[in-house]
Amino acid sequence: MEPVSLFDLATKQSQWLAVRQSAIAGNIANANTPGYTAKDVEPFDKVLDRATVSLEATQAGHLGAAGNAAFKVKSGEFSGSIMPSKNTVVLEDQLMKAGEVRRSFELNTAIVKAFHSMMMMAVKS
Repeated sequence: MEPVSLFDLATKQSQWLAVRQSAIAGNIANANTPGYTAKDVEPFDKVLDRATVSLEATQAGHLGAAGNAAFKVKSGEFSGSIMPSKNTVVLEDQLMKAGEVRRSFELNTAIVKAFHSMMMMAVKS
């Protein structure tokens, strides 16, 4: 088992957050489209569960290492009332999700900044 790199984990989460933000923006853009089904990204903990440990190519002659795993965008589970146009986008829910993404980006950035500061203090000592 190899150690968990905080920077790699933060990078993967920020990539996931970017994909989720795009899905939410698409939902908001299609709020008035008849028949549109709201989409969301699978939870980040499921992304981590299916992540595999792979070898890293450290020199040009090495065989290729595994690339970034794609995040699955799926139709969201909808439990509310469906609009007469068969559209399942609820703007209030989408705006709440957009706020969650923003807060997660801010937390991710703050954690990386704090870890970077600790690493710099350790190197300077």
